[in-house]
Amino acid sequence: MGLSIAHGLLKCGLNVTVVDGSDTDFRASRGNFGLVWVQSKGLHHPEYAKWTQRAVSLYPDFVSRLENEASTPISYERTGGYEYFLNEESLEERASQFSDLRNKLNGDYPFEVFDQQRIRDEEPNIGPRVVGATYYPDDGHINPLQLLHALLISCKAMDLNHLTGVHLSNFNYNGDRFALKLTDGRVIDTKRVVLAAGLGAKKLGPMFGFKGLVQPQRGQVLVSEKLPRVLNRPSLTLRQVNEGAIQIGDSKEDVGFDDHQTLDVTARIAAKATAIMPSLSNVRLVRSWGALRVMSPDGLPIYQASSEFPGATLVTCHSGISLAAAHSELLSRWILSSEGAPNLDYFGEKRFG
Repeated sequence: MGLSIAHGLLKCGLNVTVVDGSDTDFRASRGNFGLVWVQSKGLHHPEYAKWTQRAVSLYPDFVSRLENEASTPISYERTGGYEYFLNEESLEERASQFSDLRNKLNGDYPFEVFDQQRIRDEEPNIGPRVVGATYYPDDGHINPLQLLHALLISCKAMDLNHLTGVHLSNFNYNGDRFALKLTDGRVIDTKRVVLAAGLGAKKLGPMFGFKGLVQPQRGQVLVSEKLPRVLNRPSLTLRQVNEGAIQIGDSKEDVGFDDHQTLDVTARIAAKATAIMPSLSNVRLVRSWGALRVMSPDGLPIYQASSEFPGATLVTCHSGISLAAAHSELLSRWILSSEGAPNLDYFGEKRFG
């Protein structure tokens, strides 16, 4: 998220410094699932669904420009994506939720429901326990490490000042400018601050007049050995990455600041994956990890300008991959209050009271 925002601000001709912490920090950008996703986002919040749709619509051009700027490939596929269901009641409930959301979006939510035969035709390796799936045509997935790498190369080519191994300790403010004091003794003089620190916003947010309303939610991910192509499209639980491995996930755990893996959750993820795709029972697991999502109380992003310290802005969300194109292409206009800025009032902290 920080580099996506920096990318947009650098393109506006600003001098940008990113204070990037250390490798021991919790980093969702290195542990996420890699989906560029619309379906299920904003089920009860049409504004979030629209914002996600807008972000994903920008993605093809965003990736193409990044590849040219960084001279490095980024594996991105926009083939559509699924959510698989193992019982009819859950499938019918999700279809009803999507229909309600489509009505609220004036018909602009082109999902489909695939019955058992249709999903088997599309994905021959899916097993008989799958009763159907929802499908959204604009969904896709990306290699997130390639995206992160390309963002860093592109930003450095635009003279990003990238500071690693240091953190913000405190700051002084004179009513117009900030003097940011870092843990290594350096001081950064700046007119604007964008706090895109993920879970660090819990501690740093109140320093700048924000509420600090972020909480960790652990997700665990499993990765198989490399295989020939066995999946045509990604889903919320399974995707085949560009190198051939099957990536498996979809756990949600409230365990605080603990990103370890646990055998019981690994087993539950594996059991669901093999129920969806039985042939995975014979595939070797080669890697697993845990990572922490950055969650607000209602799961939506928070975009907030500080009233106590004008020039400071908070940006936090748990969809930093899906929203990366919007954060690069549109958020700089909002941060700078320039022409064409998106209206993000819906995502301010006032919704929390």
